Amino acid sequence: MGKKGKKEKKGRGAEKTAAKMEKKVSKRSRKEEEDLEALIAHFQTLDARKTQIVETPCSPPSPRLNASLSAHPEKDELILFGGEYFNGQKTFLYNELYVYNIRKDSWSKVDIPNPPPRRCAHQAVVVPQGGGQLWVFGGEFASPDGEQFYHYRDLWVLHLATKTWEQVRATGGPSGRSGHRMVAWKRQLILFGGFHESARDYVYYNDVYAFNLDTFTWSKLCPSGTGPTPRSGCQMSVTPQGSIVVYGGYSKQRVKKDVDRGTPHSDMFLLKSEEGREGRWAWSRINPSGVKPTPRSGFSVAMAPNHQTLLFGGVCDEEEEERLEGDFFNDLYFYDATRNRWFAGQLKGPKTEKRRRRRGRRAGPEGADEQEQACGGAGTLAPLEVVTEVAVEDGTVVTIKQMLCAPHAAGRPQPEDEDSPEEAGSPVVEPSPRSNAMLAVKHGVLYVYGGMFEAGDRQVTLSDLYCLDLHKMEEWKALVEMDPETQEWLEETDSDEDSDQ
Repeated sequence: MGKKGKKEKKGRGAEKTAAKMEKKVSKRSRKEEEDLEALIAHFQTLDARKTQIVETPCSPPSPRLNASLSAHPEKDELILFGGEYFNGQKTFLYNELYVYNIRKDSWSKVDIPNPPPRRCAHQAVVVPQGGGQLWVFGGEFASPDGEQFYHYRDLWVLHLATKTWEQVRATGGPSGRSGHRMVAWKRQLILFGGFHESARDYVYYNDVYAFNLDTFTWSKLCPSGTGPTPRSGCQMSVTPQGSIVVYGGYSKQRVKKDVDRGTPHSDMFLLKSEEGREGRWAWSRINPSGVKPTPRSGFSVAMAPNHQTLLFGGVCDEEEEERLEGDFFNDLYFYDATRNRWFAGQLKGPKTEKRRRRRGRRAGPEGADEQEQACGGAGTLAPLEVVTEVAVEDGTVVTIKQMLCAPHAAGRPQPEDEDSPEEAGSPVVEPSPRSNAMLAVKHGVLYVYGGMFEAGDRQVTLSDLYCLDLHKMEEWKALVEMDPETQEWLEETDSDEDSDQ
């Protein structure tokens, strides 16, 4: 009895400590938020000048990260909202709305009266009712120097059919936060986690809320079982069985004064609604098999075909007390909830083998051996057999055998019909490694926009757009390219005079 009592007492103590920390953060951040509210109000005054809906064809959006990219439920369009950009000295926040027309490969900017205030690291979820609705909750606004933060707790809906913004005022919702995750589940929005940060303190969350799309009311869920520890930036998706999966994420803890240590999580949990008990949920930890993603934060998530969850990119930070270095990724992983299994996404490459074989046959004289002609005729070295194993989209491992021709002898002329060195050695088209990119899937095609990576002390924010057919898994295509070297970067200055300039 004594041991059990101590354990319960310890648990209550941890809850009290978390509550104290949240109260402390709230008190310290209140002054900051009051300062930022004035700046937000100024921007809203500028937005109030918009009195009609104006849709203007435009060039691709400027570089940004932590925006939201959503697929229109009825049209062949992608919707980009919000985001942030840092040029080395100043932080910019956006509340612009862009639409990408997939068939026309064109962008347009849509100005709508009374939009949500500028923000990043929010969540946006599309639901099909009413001609399509885009629901946006939370996010953050930062001061131009990036030292102060305001965390939103507002809920907005963009009515896609009429192109109108509406703020939905409902009590009892989550506290102000960013980096949270939100999914559509039946006729509800389910929200989990996130964090709140001030200049000196921060707090991470692991609470769960539900917003009813019929009654427009919030309710806080209290699932049974042991759930994830507080975190932000996790993967959250709905399984074909109707449960919700939460994977990974990021949190940090103070190890000593002014020194924090970040933790990229790699655990996985299932949030399940209890049958016959409306409003009752339960957490359980799951241990999937397969090839799991390496530890990382800042990854991006989308729903792939066959109800699989797709994970792209991210960064693994190597932290020292005075230094932080990150390894950025551009790899793909798929999670199959039906099998409870991860597998790495491998591209098959473009289909060029048949074309080359036809060329070989056409170039060779009659009666010549096909294999000999395809490999340059007699006198060449024997072809090489290369065996590779590839995990395709459904998780099946396929063994591929290729017969590769040996290099031509020195000084021997290359037949005209074979691929030129420029074509054979052309660089691979793919998104560069990055974190905090925006993903969307439409008609089985994955779209990746923007994000960021670091080069030394410089942060490079991207504005490129790539797509990948998830059914074929052959190769990436660049829809909008960007040269990071052309991006403006202003070095930090120490004096006020330099800052004024």
